[in-house]
Amino acid sequence: MESVPAARARPEASYSAVTERLVHRAREARLTGGRAGTLPRAEIDASWDRVLRSGVDPEQSPESRLLETDEIEHRRSSTGLGEVMPLLREGLATIADAAQQIMVVCDTEGRVLWRQGHAAVMRRAKDICLEEGAAWAESATGTNAIGTALATRAPVQVHSAEHFVRALHGWTCAAAPVRDPRDGRLMGIVDISGPAHTFHPATLALVGSVAALAESELRDRHLVAIERLRSVAAPLLCRLGGRALVVDSHGWLAAVSGMPPVDRLPLPKHLEPGTVWLASLGMCRVEPLPGGWLVQITEGVHDRVPRRVVLDLSRERGLAVHVTGAVGSWTCRLSPRHAELLYALALRPEGRTAAELADDVFGDATRTVTVRAEISRMRRHLAEVLAHRPYRFGEDVEVEVVLPDVPADLLPRSTAPVVLRARTAAGVA
Repeated sequence: MESVPAARARPEASYSAVTERLVHRAREARLTGGRAGTLPRAEIDASWDRVLRSGVDPEQSPESRLLETDEIEHRRSSTGLGEVMPLLREGLATIADAAQQIMVVCDTEGRVLWRQGHAAVMRRAKDICLEEGAAWAESATGTNAIGTALATRAPVQVHSAEHFVRALHGWTCAAAPVRDPRDGRLMGIVDISGPAHTFHPATLALVGSVAALAESELRDRHLVAIERLRSVAAPLLCRLGGRALVVDSHGWLAAVSGMPPVDRLPLPKHLEPGTVWLASLGMCRVEPLPGGWLVQITEGVHDRVPRRVVLDLSRERGLAVHVTGAVGSWTCRLSPRHAELLYALALRPEGRTAAELADDVFGDATRTVTVRAEISRMRRHLAEVLAHRPYRFGEDVEVEVVLPDVPADLLPRSTAPVVLRARTAAGVA
């Protein structure tokens, strides 16, 4: 069988009406179990096979149940793609706008997290549910650039009748995966989509180039973070002595003492402070640092200083938490939201569920997704002293809250019920 020719030159020459008719006939033959005189491109052919096996209806609407706003925000904050959105907007969104297309960025499940571009196309995209929170994996929406790039982990362009679902035949799209340079894992998909008449064969190369630039930006940011961690780690290791390493959250080495250096230390998927067995080192004592971990090989190493937390809420512009642990002390600046959450936990040593914290901070017990996201961010720096199930300060952690001299100055802009109750109890109107 003859394959449909690949795109090579001008849009009208590279994907002609004849080519589109051939693809359409190949699709119809595939759906009816017949034989066609031509085959689609290999990546499209393989995608159609996957979609047929998954049971997607070719006549279905591309509509899907959208994620709630809180869930979208949680996913945005949980992916490193947010760090490179300015680059993606500059490199793709402005070009998409000029080309009557839109830029779409999805997570590893094919859920749309961001979109930007031509205003009229943005409105038209709602008709096919190409909007924030929608599902565009192949199993949900059939063959499309986002879902197929997600399935193959490779850049792909899908045009008109190459889409499995008929409702998408009026569209063209090109997408490429973005990988985390720290560990190679997939972070998400970046895509350009638009009406079929906006097709251009160079679009795929453009999307692939910008995805590569995003990965390069992430790599540069990682190197800066390692240098920052190294500046903290070097004096710390000098004081400790013995065999120890400081690594970032992905295990990349920042500093080492008393042993040969390694490029990267394999870490458990869910690492917690305390004593842990690491296959490459044996039994180790692990302590959190801002941006990473201190790993000491346990050769008579024991806790020397009780863990203590001072939650400083005395000044609105100086909200901070001071932590004293076995390896020294450090300070983390706090956002008002994190200050509210830690204050709520300090008032309840027995702990709070996500729903109870949501009620404490938002007055809405259903906002558990937001609470979990914020606690997850704080645990990057406070994992040693924050426990979960329920959320609480650790049992052996001494907690002190430093309040302002004037009760009305306690987080004065806060509307969190837990803060309002404290002001009321102090006689503040």
